[in-house]
Amino acid sequence: MSRIVLKVGGAVAGESATFVLALAQQHEVCVVHGAGPQISAELEQGGLEVRFVEGRRVTSEEALPVVRGSFAAVNAVLCAALGPSAVPLFGDEIGLEAVQVAELGHVGSPLPSAPAAIEDALAAGLIPVIAPLAVGPLNVNADEAAAALAVGLGADKLLFVTDVPGLLLGGAVASTIRVSEAEQLLAAGALRGGIVPKLQAAVVAAREGVDATIGATAVVA
Repeated sequence: MSRIVLKVGGAVAGESATFVLALAQQHEVCVVHGAGPQISAELEQGGLEVRFVEGRRVTSEEALPVVRGSFAAVNAVLCAALGPSAVPLFGDEIGLEAVQVAELGHVGSPLPSAPAAIEDALAAGLIPVIAPLAVGPLNVNADEAAAALAVGLGADKLLFVTDVPGLLLGGAVASTIRVSEAEQLLAAGALRGGIVPKLQAAVVAAREGVDATIGATAVVA
C-alpha cells in the first residue's frame, strides 16, 4: 500500500475530511494541518504581533501558547470530522526535531523524521493527524513539516490541499514545474506569501524522490 503525506491548510481543514477518508481507503495517509488564519486572529485579539518573513510566521515566546491553542482547535475539528480512525498528535510530543531559526523567534526548520507514534498509527490502519510543533517547543511551518515527514516516512506522495488552485505563473495555474525552475523563481524573489514555503517544501520532497503536488501543480525533479 502506498503512503501519502497530506498537508491541509488551516483555512480548509474542516472541509477536507471527505477527501482524506477517500484517500485512506486505498493508501496509508498521514495528515499535517496548519492553522494560519486561526493563529493570526487569536494573536490580533490578544494584541500580539502578526508578522511573516518569506511565508514563515515570526513567533515570540508570548505567542507560543496561542499557536498551540489554535493548532489544538484545528486538530480537534479535523479529527472529529474524520471520526474514529483519526489519531491526534502534536509534533513536539512525538519527537519531531527541528533546528531553531533564531531570527524568527521560537521557530524551527524541521528535520526528516519518522516518529514511532506515526508509524504505529499507520500500521494500525489509522490516520495520524499532526499539529506542526517541534521539540522545544518550536513553531514549524506546516508545509515544511509535511515535507520533512514525507521524506522521513518514505512517502510516495506529498499533497498540499489549500485554498489556492496551485502555482500561478503568468496569471494561469501551472500544471507542472521542474525543481530547477522553482528554485530559480524562489531565489529571484519572484513569489510572495504562503506559496513560498509550499514551493520550498515541495522542492525538498521532490529532490528526495517524493511526488509533490500543490493543488493542481506537480513539482518534479
